Amino acid sequence: MRNNTPLHCGVKFCGGCNSRYERREALEKLKSLFVDRVDFEHAKEDINYDVLVVIGGCTNCCASYEQYSTKNGVFKMWEEVGIERISESIEKIIKNGG
Repeated sequence: MRNNTPLHCGVKFCGGCNSRYERREALEKLKSLFVDRVDFEHAKEDINYDVLVVIGGCTNCCASYEQYSTKNGVFKMWEEVGIERISESIEKIIKNGG
């Protein structure tokens, strides 16, 4: 982490038209892995995030995210097992200083 400053993470949800799992629960699980190390918030267009997480409800993962700015990339998930993959990626960013 940079000077003990939490990583700033924007979160974008799809519209939920074909959700196959509880997307908000998935976010809560992700948050629980990074207490005091990552600040999660619903993405806003005028902020440059350290990372952006796009949470889709199905394999289409069709939520648009091009309008958001990020320093370290975009991580997309379309099923709950994506939490592990995303948490590993965020962990690497934290270890590298954000």
